[in-house]
Amino acid sequence: MANSDLAIGIDIGGTKVLGGVVDQSGNILRTFRKDTPKAGGNELNESIAEVILELLVTHKVDHVGISAAGLVSSDRATMLGAPNIKDWDGVNISSALLKLCGVKTVVENDANSAAWAERVYGAGKGLENVIMVTVGTGIGGAAIVNGQPLRGANGTGAEFGHMRVVPNGELCGCGINGCFERYASGSALMRHAREAIAKNPAGGKELLARGNGTIEGLMGGHITDAARDGDQIAIDVLAITGDWLGAGIATLSMLFDPSIVVIGGGVVDAGDLLLEPARKAMMREMPFLGKHPVPEIVAAKLGNDAGLVGAADLARN
Repeated sequence: MANSDLAIGIDIGGTKVLGGVVDQSGNILRTFRKDTPKAGGNELNESIAEVILELLVTHKVDHVGISAAGLVSSDRATMLGAPNIKDWDGVNISSALLKLCGVKTVVENDANSAAWAERVYGAGKGLENVIMVTVGTGIGGAAIVNGQPLRGANGTGAEFGHMRVVPNGELCGCGINGCFERYASGSALMRHAREAIAKNPAGGKELLARGNGTIEGLMGGHITDAARDGDQIAIDVLAITGDWLGAGIATLSMLFDPSIVVIGGGVVDAGDLLLEPARKAMMREMPFLGKHPVPEIVAAKLGNDAGLVGAADLARN
């Protein structure tokens, strides 16, 4: 295999720096992992460099891509804002890594990386216009437009999670009120659950018992499992979250006119318990319904590998 057929993808999370060697078919040939240093900044850059150098011991690779949550400059070099990592705001990651390990890298927003992987290898394979909405603690977004990732003038395009959906609504961590992610994310799911249990404490006891009996011990996975077992409160709160998700997708559909909307992130484990309410809400809220084709809403296929695979593939482009 020619050297240029291989690329390294590095997925930066709150707890792990996971690197992998990826071939042109999207197969991960080898991985290496280090813990994400709590100090962030230079220590994180050093950890990334160690992962890259370890993978280069066994594979000769010409391209390295880094996937991380945050705002990335349009030249794919600088992390403008990293919400979950200390001392990474404004850092030119590419320059730092070139000094540390002598390798040229590109940096990609994690949602862009995942969307690209799904477009090339996964749920949106072969399609030119794909939206991805990642539903985790917050909401990440990415748009592939006419076969290219939408980055915008400054690299901050397609941050769907901070689209305002409720004027004067819930305060978001970004500083404004009523953001999409305050109503349709994993964190929103937990808030909807707290509100539903407060209204029906007796009905909520069985749901709470799936954790440690307290609202603090309730996790998203407990809600999904309970909904699958027929728990009405769990079914309802997933439906509320899906309803908000679908309403937001209706707006995004009019902006981007995608063929498909791919839903990723941890909450998608709920499957159609989340996606069916989202599909119904999209149809209900879609402008000019019946006058134009509407996108399909589907679950992502690549799971936790998407960011790593997508970053590797984008590094070749």
